[in-house]
Formats: sequence, C-alpha cells, structure tokens
Amino acid sequence: MMSYSKKEIHEKLFQTFMKYKNRYKNPPKSKQMACMWSIANPPDIIEDTPPFIDIEKTFDISIDDDECFELYDMDLDEATEKIVSMIKS
Repeated sequence: MMSYSKKEIHEKLFQTFMKYKNRYKNPPKSKQMACMWSIANPPDIIEDTPPFIDIEKTFDISIDDDECFELYDMDLDEATEKIVSMIKS
C-alpha cells in the first residue's frame, strides 16, 4: 500500500482533474470535481468512468457508487480529504 502526504495526494488528484477537465472546450474555472465530465452533456452513470478509474489506479483504492457521487459533488480540496480517509481505511 502506497503512502502519500496530503500534499502529494492533492497534486496527483489535481493532475488527473486537469487531464479530464481540459478535454472540454471552455471548461469552467471551477475546482469542482464534476468538471472532469461534460457540463453540457453530463453522464447518466459516473461509476466506472475514466476519471474514477484513474483515481482508483493512482491511489490503489476502490470507489463505490456512493463515494462516486460524494466525490463528484466535492471540490478538489474536499476530494483530497475524502481520498486521504479512503486510503487510511
């Protein structure tokens, strides 16, 4: 199991966030995790989508359906805190 500082988790999450956010034309300046998916055409199902698959692989965690919705509604800082606790448990 990998051990990351909170700062490292935030940096890795930010890299993933920007990778997906920048796929869309004129992405909002928001730090909301939802920006990793299309704002104009949001997905019906967010579980098992590439952003979450990347996050799971990066941090060697499993994200269930409820956690997907929680993370989707969080900003980057809140999501960092959530992932810190997920890694610990």
